[in-house]
Amino acid sequence: MPAAQAAREAGRRTSCVNNLKQFILAAHNYHDTLKALPASQTSKQYSVHAVLLPYMEQANAQNLINFTVKYNDPANAAAMATEIPFFNCPSDPQTSVPVGMAGRTYRSNQGSGILYQQPSGSNANMPEPNGSFVPSRFLPLAAITDGLSNTAAFSEHGKGDYSNGVSTPTDTFQPGVYPNTPDEAVSICLATNTSDLSKQGYSLVGVPWIQGYHSTTVYFHVSRPNTRSCMYPPGRINTTAQSQHPGGVEVALCDGSVRFVQQTIDIGTWRAIGARNDGLALGDY
Repeated sequence: MPAAQAAREAGRRTSCVNNLKQFILAAHNYHDTLKALPASQTSKQYSVHAVLLPYMEQANAQNLINFTVKYNDPANAAAMATEIPFFNCPSDPQTSVPVGMAGRTYRSNQGSGILYQQPSGSNANMPEPNGSFVPSRFLPLAAITDGLSNTAAFSEHGKGDYSNGVSTPTDTFQPGVYPNTPDEAVSICLATNTSDLSKQGYSLVGVPWIQGYHSTTVYFHVSRPNTRSCMYPPGRINTTAQSQHPGGVEVALCDGSVRFVQQTIDIGTWRAIGARNDGLALGDY
């Protein structure tokens, strides 16, 4: 039985790698056409997934989207419910999702900082997001000055339980405090009592794929892979890469390659992989 289970998981990981390669290839094709990568969230809150559809041979699905209205407008009900099979890792055990929504496992990298949107208001003095895909900005590949082979583009995070009455590892928890740095965010998140349901922040994780949001289509390189995700309103976030693959997660790099990253990776190295322009040398991983 252990050998059979290992063989099945090996097959699922191979499928996962192939799915991630579709994402990074689509991003490159998008860039070749428009000379920039898509924003992680548009002004009407559409995701990278929504805008990449034609570059994934999913033009019919994109034709269902009315980009002139907000993502959750009734005009987008059919698109919101349309399942795209390769948006989901076969190792993700959560196969049921709320009626009228379709999910995804794969997410775009927003960077190693904790700011969700561009700096403004109470977050005006925070560093802006430094990932490959950031809100409201369309970055050229030339902006990834750390090198395409050194910078993450996409990774994984399993779908949620869709109930704030249940605590599961895929939830986004809300500690109720306000960190100023990534290290503070990690410490606060790990100290949160996740059995306390008052700390439930967001459980509608991974749906719908059409929505650009920190708990649906984006992840951060703040905490190590397969650790806890937390939100600190207004606007500070620590959503992790997370998978059911034993020991780590699959990560698509900006050069088109996909690597399995161990969950024990040095935190400094993990953050450097998530940043497009921090100038830090990568350690072994």
